[in-house]
Amino acid sequence: MEWIRLKARLLEAGSVRISGEPVDRYVSRSAAGPSAGGKSGSLFFSAGGRRVRLGIDEASLIVLFHRGGGEAVLTLDGEEVYGRLEPAALHCPCQAYITVSGACIFHCRYCRVPGLPGRRKEIAEIVEMVGSAVDRVDAIAITSGVASSIEEEEAYVLEVVAALAPFGLPIGVSIYPGPETPARLHALGVVEVKFNIETATEALFCQMCPDLSWDGVWEALRSSVMLFGRDRVFSNVIVGLGETDEDLERVMGDLAAIGVIPVLRPLTPAASLAGRSRPSSARLLSLYDTHERILRQAGLNPRRALTMCSACTGCDLVPGRDG
Repeated sequence: MEWIRLKARLLEAGSVRISGEPVDRYVSRSAAGPSAGGKSGSLFFSAGGRRVRLGIDEASLIVLFHRGGGEAVLTLDGEEVYGRLEPAALHCPCQAYITVSGACIFHCRYCRVPGLPGRRKEIAEIVEMVGSAVDRVDAIAITSGVASSIEEEEAYVLEVVAALAPFGLPIGVSIYPGPETPARLHALGVVEVKFNIETATEALFCQMCPDLSWDGVWEALRSSVMLFGRDRVFSNVIVGLGETDEDLERVMGDLAAIGVIPVLRPLTPAASLAGRSRPSSARLLSLYDTHERILRQAGLNPRRALTMCSACTGCDLVPGRDG
């Protein structure tokens, strides 16, 4: 099966059922985002130099058979696909991807983090985590909830970034931004940022993230491109919140026009959206074509990403990397 179609089908399903040899050493668990708090965890399956992240669910119709030593076979829709399981260094392969605060004062409707007993990691703990994985990673990625306030969270993340600088690895940061966040991160040597507008329209943003500012995120993105450059600024847009494909095409075009690479993230049904469906593979493939065209016309290239989601590619279809 062609990789792009296989991955779209897997992203539609979102999970696999495990059989064969134990997979414990390949399983990771999220502390941030819609999949945070999942008990079964997820793993990374790769084939031909491309990867996808899959949740583990005993009820899944897609079977992953682990032959041992990381060799694996996916069986779906009557076909077998041979590949390998990739061990996650910290959260994902090849990166130390760390959630600083696993709690959040905001209540975005698609995210279960506010309902979890998350904690903030100590700076020394984070440094130790990166040090333990430094021989297995080529980048550091930092994300965080908002433990008490946007300003206080930013200040703490800046301390974390300063403490990680001596590792000499490229650092990417994705937090909720205040007006000066891009400039402060840039001054510390951060190479990439991802500030998420999350939804395809402002009306949906107000429904899904009622306590946050749509305009504030857009302003942070505009100023970031001036500081970090094109191909170094990213923004998640969730697919499956009730938007149309035309809405997504419009917002991708608006982001690309200011030099921001949109990251299309299929909805993981959770929190108050737990009853929603994941987007279909047909829709994801159609949007991929639109996404690829918009990036090409804007001269933007996710293959240049050094950190975070566009470098990992596990959760999304990424033009230039998956195609």
